[in-house]
Amino acid sequence: MHQEKESFRAIFEQAKDWKDGTFQLLDWLAQAQDSFQESVRTICRWFGEVTAYFDNHTNSGVVEGINNKLKLIKRSGYGFRNFDNFQLRCLICWHLAID
Repeated sequence: MHQEKESFRAIFEQAKDWKDGTFQLLDWLAQAQDSFQESVRTICRWFGEVTAYFDNHTNSGVVEGINNKLKLIKRSGYGFRNFDNFQLRCLICWHLAID
């Protein structure tokens, strides 16, 4: 299993372009079907999004992190009185200048 996981990582580190990465990923999915059933199903469900990584080697991790932090701020506020207070709290959390 460890070797299969490492070969999966290598696909994303070494793929030259979209075509190369997609074909390597398809090969890996066929080989890993027995060991990583749930992961294979998830990758197949999100195949277009996963293979989009091979176009320019970027992902949405930063955006997901920002969204998560905003949700935490919203929850911890238990409902701000107005949007300005919410905006201030967000700026403070990211150490941004407050105008």
